[in-house]
Amino acid sequence: MRRAGLRTRVTAGFAAGALFLSTAMALVSYQLTCDSLLDERERTAVRAAYLEAAMVQSRLTADRPDIVETLRSLNTGENRRAVIRRNGTWYARSADTGITAAIPPQLQQLVEDGRPAMQRVRTDGIPAVVVGVPLSGSTTLYHVDSLIELDHTLRVLGLVLTVVAIITSAAGAGIGWYTTRYTMHPLRSVANAAQEIAKGDLTARLDAATEPDLAQLTTSFNDMVDQLARRIERDRRFAADVSHELRSPLQTLAAAVSVLARRREHLDERTATAAGLVADEVTRFQYLVDNLLELARSDRPPDRGPVDVAKLARQVCRARQLPETLVESDDDGTEPIWLVDRRRLEQVLSNLLDNATKYGGGPSAIRLGRSHGRYHLEVDDEGPGVTPDDKLVIFDRFVRGRTAGARGATEGSGLGLAIVAQHAAAHGGEAAVRDRPGGGARFRVELPEVAP
Repeated sequence: MRRAGLRTRVTAGFAAGALFLSTAMALVSYQLTCDSLLDERERTAVRAAYLEAAMVQSRLTADRPDIVETLRSLNTGENRRAVIRRNGTWYARSADTGITAAIPPQLQQLVEDGRPAMQRVRTDGIPAVVVGVPLSGSTTLYHVDSLIELDHTLRVLGLVLTVVAIITSAAGAGIGWYTTRYTMHPLRSVANAAQEIAKGDLTARLDAATEPDLAQLTTSFNDMVDQLARRIERDRRFAADVSHELRSPLQTLAAAVSVLARRREHLDERTATAAGLVADEVTRFQYLVDNLLELARSDRPPDRGPVDVAKLARQVCRARQLPETLVESDDDGTEPIWLVDRRRLEQVLSNLLDNATKYGGGPSAIRLGRSHGRYHLEVDDEGPGVTPDDKLVIFDRFVRGRTAGARGATEGSGLGLAIVAQHAAAHGGEAAVRDRPGGGARFRVELPEVAP
């Protein structure tokens, strides 16, 4: 499972923290408010019950009191009900709608024993408070106060607190996203600079004044790039100097070998064979030195100019005695003109064709085209393809794929595809290898299209 990015994790952390805090505050606020309102309502119910009890008791002192009329005289409102139990009989101001059934037996027992009592109950699913007040040994008054309005108020309060918690969480996520965007801006600058350096632009640097808090990182990064640039320049000069110095003795060896080759028929068989081996190795050595010199110069900017790439590809095919019909173009029959370095593109074509001939059973197609602002060049071969492991390193220097060894090809230097990749990078493009449909390998070079 792929791990979430830093921005996502930080945003989620802010959102979770805001949700936790807002939920905790909402629960505490709800509980405190609920307890406060209930306590106040219970105190109000108790005061009302005692007030009604005094009024009822004063009227029940008559010789023949009218209990129902007494209950009707009470100002109980819509949410309060009062009932009297006298000598085991219940009295109410109207028909009993389940009020007496809602009075718990335990509460009745306490009140009949002469002790006032209060208890929260639910009648018909509606919360209520029951207050019992003893009036005499045989008479008790029960005050049932409905909490339907308070229950509605608490429901609205809970809904409001929930919405506030959600909004707070969303605000926390927004703050986290903004914070990460702001704090990661310097890191994006580092990433962009590193990407430019990876593409070969060693002039990329970070501005220390942009983010003073990261001055040490900026200074260390720039120093690292300076050291890398100096090391690469030393390596390039070393390769160029060594290759240049090797050219003179190689030319001398090549001239001596050519003399031996012309007089080969006058040599004995063993000497002639040795002379042939020396000639092959000198040729291979010259090819290696030329490639090293090319690699040493590959970091220079390309000398761009309009190039008829189809015509150039056919010329490269003729030089290798390959059919010109291999070249295909998707430019509607017109000759494709690219703004590229002609010498470098010619070497890219030559190296890809040589690679296909040596290790891929020969090239089967050369396709040229452009799409989405990029040129592309593809060379297909008829070989066994490239293994997944080799695809990762095949464009590195001095790397030869396993298929080359399996086919017994030992004359390769492992620099041809590295030069292809270097020339593509010099243009701001890239080189890649894929599997060709039907078998074989497909080498693809993409270059950005530059307007003349």
